[in-house]
Amino acid sequence: MTATIFALATAPGRSGVAVVRVSGPDAAVTLATLTNRPLPEPRRAALVTLRDPASGDALDDALVLRFTAPASFTGEDVVELHLHGGRAVVAGVIGALAARPGLRLAEPGEFTRRAFENGKLDLTEAEAVADLIDAETTAQRRQALRQMDGALGRLYDGWRDRLTRALAHIEADIDFAEDDLPGGVADAVRPVIERLLADITDHLNDGGRGERLREGLHIAIVGAPNAGKSSLLNALARRDAAIVSARAGTTRDIIEVQLDLGGYPVVLADTAGLREAAADEVEEEGIRRARDRAARADVKVAVFDATALPNLDPATLALIDADSVVVLNKCDVATATPTAIAGAAPVLVSARTGAGLRDLEQRLTAFSADRLAVGSAPSLTRARHRAALDECRTALDRALTAPLPELAAEDIRLASRALGRITGRVDVEDLLDIIFRDFCIGK
Repeated sequence: MTATIFALATAPGRSGVAVVRVSGPDAAVTLATLTNRPLPEPRRAALVTLRDPASGDALDDALVLRFTAPASFTGEDVVELHLHGGRAVVAGVIGALAARPGLRLAEPGEFTRRAFENGKLDLTEAEAVADLIDAETTAQRRQALRQMDGALGRLYDGWRDRLTRALAHIEADIDFAEDDLPGGVADAVRPVIERLLADITDHLNDGGRGERLREGLHIAIVGAPNAGKSSLLNALARRDAAIVSARAGTTRDIIEVQLDLGGYPVVLADTAGLREAAADEVEEEGIRRARDRAARADVKVAVFDATALPNLDPATLALIDADSVVVLNKCDVATATPTAIAGAAPVLVSARTGAGLRDLEQRLTAFSADRLAVGSAPSLTRARHRAALDECRTALDRALTAPLPELAAEDIRLASRALGRITGRVDVEDLLDIIFRDFCIGK
């Protein structure tokens, strides 16, 4: 028998309101036991006094809601207890629930997993629940809501339906080859597969926008020692995230801050100053990490010291490419500024006074929008989606060149199964623990 589970569904700690969720076959009787009164009507809030069944002590005056299966988030009977958010109140209610036979604390993501297993969500929608909880910017929220609404799942299910129809045509050609069926059945399938291959390829060639939007655009600040990289990081973060010193080589390791630029998530990294002769092995390792981060970054902010003009650090110059924003720092005390560096117009800033920071933020926001903005079609958001689509595409490529219709049919069947694994239609039991383990308890 399915266990009845419970957990705090809101963030732990002192708050105005805390919500405890109970889901499973004993949810309704548990509510009746805690209130010692008739159950409220489904979906109608009721103000009740919750009592510990063992001692009879009052636990809280709470607002309760009851949802009957299958019309609930999990598809099971569900009860929500809206409590005052004091620690003692929550602890008392959780303790009373834990003492009841047949009830247990929910595992991370178990409510959402039950929603999937009961057909309330497909896997892409379940993943979107986690993304929505973790969303920190407007763009992340919009992408998660769109996926949770089923846009991505509908796209993949539509592709799978096209494969199912194609497979039916091929199997009819195989099974009734000697019957008087219309000719060219197999040939009619080829353009369907070719069109689907083109759609999948376009979907995959999105520059990883959906995955990047979930994780944040990575921006690395690079430059020579004392160019003002750490000061620039602090100015953009609007807090003292990095130590600033007049002594060269202060930054030895990567320092990261997360920013919201125009609604897009950004991970901004300060790196060690670039120079050929490091002071010691620790700084040398820091420089190696700086170069590695620059190579992996989506965008580089190449910082030069305006007071050192006309000299420009050659190591920083060598890193400038089309994915770079060139910055001249300390312009408040510089005597001259060039019109271009490595063919790019520099952004003139002063990390000390704040001059030019708005221009830099606008430039970085434009880079973020260019790399993260999604179009009208839903974007794939996880590496497992991409892997399954690659598998599907490979199988369809084989189907187009298969020497026998039986082999083509098997490849189309494999392609369909690969699409089904994305939404959870087939062969996903081994994936469920991986997908739901990073959910928070109570969701």
